[in-house]
Amino acid sequence: MINMPDTTTDLGIRDRAILETLYATGMRVSEVINLNEDSIHEELHLIKVFGKGSKQRLIPISNVAMSWIKKYQITVRNKTLLESGKFEKAIFLNSRGGKITRQAVWQMIKRYCQLAGINKNVTPHTLRHTFATHLLENGADLRIVQEILGHSDISTTQIYTNLTQK
Repeated sequence: MINMPDTTTDLGIRDRAILETLYATGMRVSEVINLNEDSIHEELHLIKVFGKGSKQRLIPISNVAMSWIKKYQITVRNKTLLESGKFEKAIFLNSRGGKITRQAVWQMIKRYCQLAGINKNVTPHTLRHTFATHLLENGADLRIVQEILGHSDISTTQIYTNLTQK
């Protein structure tokens, strides 16, 4: 599904950057759409996020996801802002230069799942679950996963350990 956007188009580049970011960070969709230029610390490969309750945390981001964000910013985002005449701080924009919505991200994921022949109900939260499950399956410490996901209660994170044991 992540490979489905047509990255020869502006829309495809944006969508690929969003999908890579969701999968590579385990961020909530609301956190992704609220990212702004000050959120990304490229040299440290970290993203500053304000999660539930406006709690700030730093999340590591992969080289692949970071490269898609950079490509999007350079080739699409700047052009979209110029063409729209708007000044929007959000990283991810709609075609009119405004901040992309949660609903648009949900619809995008649904569309790419259909293109990929995935008949299950995949949501942005599914990518968050997948991220956490992969971390735990590969030996990540539960407390670290809790920090990355922004869970205030470890029992919320422990749900993923039950999934990995099945």
